[in-house]
Amino acid sequence: MTPSKDISRLIEIMAALRAPKTGCPWDIEQDFSTIAPYTIEEAYEVADAIARGDLDDLRDELGDLLLQVVYHAQMAEEAGEFAFPDVVQAITTKMIRRHPHVFGDEKARSAGMAKGMWEKIKAEEKAEKRSARLARGLDPEDNGKGFLDSVPVALPALTRALKLQEKAARVGFDWSEAAPILDKIEEEIGELREALAKGDTASIKDEFGDMLFAVVNLGRHLKLDSEAALSGTNEKFRSRFHYVEQALEKAGNTLDKADLAEMEALWQEAKTAK
Repeated sequence: MTPSKDISRLIEIMAALRAPKTGCPWDIEQDFSTIAPYTIEEAYEVADAIARGDLDDLRDELGDLLLQVVYHAQMAEEAGEFAFPDVVQAITTKMIRRHPHVFGDEKARSAGMAKGMWEKIKAEEKAEKRSARLARGLDPEDNGKGFLDSVPVALPALTRALKLQEKAARVGFDWSEAAPILDKIEEEIGELREALAKGDTASIKDEFGDMLFAVVNLGRHLKLDSEAALSGTNEKFRSRFHYVEQALEKAGNTLDKADLAEMEALWQEAKTAK
């Protein structure tokens, strides 16, 4: 087996890894649920390479993510459900259908993307998917029967909160402006204080979650993505803490030996340092 730029070689490698008698024992014992966490992890690593502007890493991480797609497709093929070409056909069909202003006939291209067309296309896709599931003897509502049930459970919690709020807002279940949400956040903080005073672990967790949900809602009204905002703060914290670490090292000290007052003083320096 030799490396290749042809996708078929990757598919061959995956099939060989999953071969019952000659494949890799670890790969053979995996299933969709055990591989799913790796798929999510690889997507994050792609995003990380992009954030760092490292195109060499991006190339490699995209390959790792592509392997995940091939892995799932191989397991589906073994189960007699679908294969990698079917995955390609599904996404190419979707992209062509969703861009009639690019791939349609001359009339469709000249008209551009008409208002309401996106929703119409999505509704058609949903109807087709429902019919296909019924034909297979499955529950036609694959993601549940509630209005919000189509928001994936596996999304990061902050992102899922945003998606749930956005979808609820489509039917008018939303604050009209940002200011009242600040009051809601203060209300949730008050309830968290009460739970802390009682020492009720379950209530503390519940109220803390309510507070976070309200903060995400405020971010949405401020046109901010909470996940992205927190990501920026995380990096700011890392950078400032590294400043503290380096400053201690220059002074012949270490993180584990420095006291809080020393670290706090350096932290304040870090906030003004460029």
